[in-house]
Amino acid sequence: MTKDFYTAIKERRSYYGINKEVQVSDEKIKEIVEFAVKHTPSAFNSQTTRLVVLTGAAHDKLWDITTQELKKAVGERDFTSTQQKMDSFKAGYGTVLFFEDQSIVKSLQEQFALYADNFPIWSQQTSGMHQLVVWTALEGEGLGATLQHYNPLIDDEVKKEYDVPGDWKLIAQMPFGHPTAPAGEKEYKPLDERIKFYK
Repeated sequence: MTKDFYTAIKERRSYYGINKEVQVSDEKIKEIVEFAVKHTPSAFNSQTTRLVVLTGAAHDKLWDITTQELKKAVGERDFTSTQQKMDSFKAGYGTVLFFEDQSIVKSLQEQFALYADNFPIWSQQTSGMHQLVVWTALEGEGLGATLQHYNPLIDDEVKKEYDVPGDWKLIAQMPFGHPTAPAGEKEYKPLDERIKFYK
C-alpha cells in the first residue's frame, strides 16, 4: 500500500471519473481482494462474503448488461443522464461484485434460532466491511472507485453471465480505475454531535 491507513481512509472517496489506464498490476488487485476476503471479520466467523472481480471484456459486459436492464425498466423516458453514468463506469478498468452466500445465512438461522432475525443484518454488515476494506485498499494504490447498487435489477443476468451460484445474493458493484477527475467536496457534520465519550 502506497499510503498509510489514516490517509487511505481519509482519501477514500467516490471517483466518478475513471479510466482503464491503471498503473496497478492485476496481481496486486488480486492480492487486495484476497487479503480483504481472508482478513475482514464476519459475525460468528461465518465468512459469508463472496467476491467476483471483473476486468477487460468481462467488466465491459457488466455495464452493457446494466444498461440493457435499465433501458427495459425506464421504457420511453429520457435515458441520456443514465447512459452517461453507465459509460463512466464502463470507462473504468474493472468492477468488484460483492455477494453474500445465503446458504450460510440460512444455515446459521437454523442452528441459532434465537438470533435468526439478526443473521441477514449481520450478513449485510459483513459485506459493508468487505466493501470498505477493498475500497480503501484500492485507494491506497492510487485507484478511484465508487459503490453502486443496481441489484436486484441486474441479478439474474449477472448470475447467468458469470456463472454465479444461485445462493449468492448480489449486494453491490464497485467500478474502479485510474482517477481522471477529483472527487467532489465532502461536508462533515460536527463530531461532537456524532460521538460521546465517557470515563
